[in-house]
Amino acid sequence: MWVGGRDPGGTPALSHLPQTLGELRRNPQFSEERVRGRRVKDELRENLLVRLRRDEPVFPGIVGYDDTVVPQVVNAILSRHNFILLGLRGQAKSRILRALTTLLDQLVPYLAGCEIHDNPYAPLCPRCRHLVAEDPQAARIAYLAPEERYVEKLATPDVTIADLIGDIDPIKAAKGGHELGSELTVHYGLLPRANRGIFAVNELPDLAGKIQVGLFNIMQEGDVQIKGYPVRLPLDVLLVFSANPEDYTARGKIVSPLKDRIGSEIRTHYPATVQEGVAITTQEAWIDRNGHQLQVPEFIQEVIEHTAFVAREDKRVDKRSGVSQRLPISAMENVISNAERRAIRSGEKLVVPRVGDIYAAMPSITGKLELEYEGELKGADNVARDIIRAAVARTYDRYFHGNNNMNQVVQWFDLGGEIQLRDSASAQDMLHKLRGIQGLLDKLSALGLSGKEPSEVLVSAAEFILEGLYAHKRIGRSEERLFTAGEKQPRREKQNLREDDEEREFRKQRRPFN
Repeated sequence: MWVGGRDPGGTPALSHLPQTLGELRRNPQFSEERVRGRRVKDELRENLLVRLRRDEPVFPGIVGYDDTVVPQVVNAILSRHNFILLGLRGQAKSRILRALTTLLDQLVPYLAGCEIHDNPYAPLCPRCRHLVAEDPQAARIAYLAPEERYVEKLATPDVTIADLIGDIDPIKAAKGGHELGSELTVHYGLLPRANRGIFAVNELPDLAGKIQVGLFNIMQEGDVQIKGYPVRLPLDVLLVFSANPEDYTARGKIVSPLKDRIGSEIRTHYPATVQEGVAITTQEAWIDRNGHQLQVPEFIQEVIEHTAFVAREDKRVDKRSGVSQRLPISAMENVISNAERRAIRSGEKLVVPRVGDIYAAMPSITGKLELEYEGELKGADNVARDIIRAAVARTYDRYFHGNNNMNQVVQWFDLGGEIQLRDSASAQDMLHKLRGIQGLLDKLSALGLSGKEPSEVLVSAAEFILEGLYAHKRIGRSEERLFTAGEKQPRREKQNLREDDEEREFRKQRRPFN
């Protein structure tokens, strides 16, 4: 037996399940008493309660929402609400909606061949009603898995009522010899085909207002009306939506009566901390590559994640559009690819990304930034470079704030030292150059390194320190990644200082006018 619709032992073979309506009636698991009145919202609620009692994660893989979004979604399901997720792009709205299928029963029976997956004990369509009335014992039964009970539609301005609800099908009428007024000529839309499941509409405001009106009945009365037919289908479906707040003014809006019918409006958000962002990026990015051993230093992960945080605060980036969490995910993949390319060309077995690889990954950053007028004037590439530099500075401050003196390294550059670090250079060549900077490798302990690590790791850490000093304007760097002394503030000559002192003394001795 299953508990709360879940079988702890795995999915039973379909051959062992009831194959006809008569066999189904005699099976206690699919009895009429249990299946007939078990609507999809009740099913989600019951299975969710089982998961809560067991103290299991409600939505595995959703990071950063445990104390904010997830409790609100849980409340909506327990209340049997249709709900909408409202948030900027890249906030896992679609993922949460698709994760709802994990709360559905493992298998649900329906009358085989039915387009709208009719309940065997309460069929809606004329075909299934006729089938059950003709032989209530021999009607064939099929089964739906949870993923087959989720129907998703991306709202676009060209969506029609026929797409969502249904319409007359003249071809079906001609082939079957039916009159156009017959219910047998109905072509069902996506919503009826989602019967006994979940129907999701992404980017709801993009749906034309007159199409949104077509959802009124299913939201309140629980049925749909198909054009040209005096028939109502009391569908069993959970409706869920997603929307971007920007869309309310930019591309469309949710009509007020429909918004009033949505039970819960749940706001999503970006990761609250860098650690949460790193966890999401590590989970979602394609990191495991074949052929080479990979080691991504923690400080590199943090720099990549900080790029998204800095971009969300930058005045040159459009706040209404947001900065998607896909930015650090795509950047991480590009950073690893650039490091992988270098390792292959240099014959290295260990792939270790560097800060230079983050600059090489700019194509994965610029395309995800919607710029304001000021940003457009400066250019996406320049804005992205500034963001990366600020991200390096923030990460550098976490490791070297206040307790690591870098004067020795800075002095080496002030005395005329220069070093060029190309992202394509091998680790051995780079390490040989970096050893010439006095005191640099001694500072790696703050990054948790002993100095005995592989050369690829040491080079990545040393380059991070130099980039941090450059980000804080203590040393200089050209676009060709040539590190030099930083620009110093001009000092006033002693003679000028003496003249200023004499002038101040003269003013003190001067009598004021009466």
